[in-house]
Amino acid sequence: MAEDLQRDNEQLLEFLYACPVGLVEFDATGTITMINPHAMKHLLPVAGLRDPGNLFAMLEGCAPELRNLFVDYPKDRGPICEGHRIAVDMATGRNGKDPKVLACTLVKLGPNRAMATFADITVQVAQERRLKQSETWFGSLINAVNDYAVLSITADGTIDGANAAFTRQSGRAVEDVTGMPLDRILDVATGFGAMTLEDQLRLAQRDGWYLDESWQERSSGERYWCQRLFAVRPAHDETQAHGYFVVLRDVARDRSDTSDLRRMLLFDHLTGAANRTHFLQLFEREQRRWREDRQPLSLVLLDVDFFKSVNDAHGHPTGDVVLKQLAQICTATLRPSDLFARLGGEEFAALLPNTPLNQAIAMADRLRAAVEAMVVSTAAGPLRITASFGCATATEACGTVDGLIGLADVQLYAAKHAGRNRVYGRAGHAATA
Repeated sequence: MAEDLQRDNEQLLEFLYACPVGLVEFDATGTITMINPHAMKHLLPVAGLRDPGNLFAMLEGCAPELRNLFVDYPKDRGPICEGHRIAVDMATGRNGKDPKVLACTLVKLGPNRAMATFADITVQVAQERRLKQSETWFGSLINAVNDYAVLSITADGTIDGANAAFTRQSGRAVEDVTGMPLDRILDVATGFGAMTLEDQLRLAQRDGWYLDESWQERSSGERYWCQRLFAVRPAHDETQAHGYFVVLRDVARDRSDTSDLRRMLLFDHLTGAANRTHFLQLFEREQRRWREDRQPLSLVLLDVDFFKSVNDAHGHPTGDVVLKQLAQICTATLRPSDLFARLGGEEFAALLPNTPLNQAIAMADRLRAAVEAMVVSTAAGPLRITASFGCATATEACGTVDGLIGLADVQLYAAKHAGRNRVYGRAGHAATA
């Protein structure tokens, strides 16, 4: 019997070491009781100076939502999440490399025991991103497509022609829209991350075509889901500016796949701020836009001061309330064109397009004051916190995503070193105290 048990244990160890998927067993506090080499390969570089013996601590910097997903799971046993995607490194995704992404599955094995698996899906995610537009466009052929409307527009976005299907789809007569700017007809979102019509035409010019989809409104006020393809209209000769064809498709859509799925993919589970992956994607796009247009682009990093003491003194549930309330206040203070994101743990970022350094510092100081004035109700009485801020602006000397994040992080560290509850905009200079 003892020999059989030893042989079974040896076979189990061989399996764990040879398994091509990362395996981690842990308890309700996140303390790791077993981890195989494949998981160590993925997680140890992510942990940094955090506790390598605690799964939640190791991933606090890139997937803080895992702790909340585990705590919020109501059953003693069962799957908590499956294939949850984690962008594990802020520095990847540049220099021609795709960002590294892990798929995490959490399963609760008992009241105080759980298992996590990790798989590198970087290649899969890159393929999905590259195929998304084509899949969306051609996949819609199997859905209920009510009609094809075609608009012809000039290089500057003015409508110079339309087919009869456009009138049936939108309720607007061709003669009424001819000569009008396209963005007067199409509903173009204005929040952060939304592509302006100019951006969409620029991408179509660069790639030959561009696909987008969003809610649109007929002349009657009825809303419908519209897929639109911008395609470059061939010029008759080299001296003539290219125009575009715009194909609009009215597609029946299952409303159940909209808000919940979008929220899960783009926003942090706890705070509702943009998640790390979404932030990096939009940061990349804004950086490319800055490179083309040279409109100022600034980044603000903020970190809650002494947040560990909040969790130690009041517990993680109170710490969660602090982070939620901070995200709500900061989002309300920022402009609609700005992006507020949770990067990990108590670290957040605000991306400010069309904003020079002095204005970014002023905005950061408004955020600092708003956080300082925040009051969180606890069982022990009112709780107040502060946060430190670091600002950076894209320049020729420092214009990459990595460079801006690194520079803002240096300013953030300097603000903390100088006494916290401060905004630093460049090395050695405090913008406010």
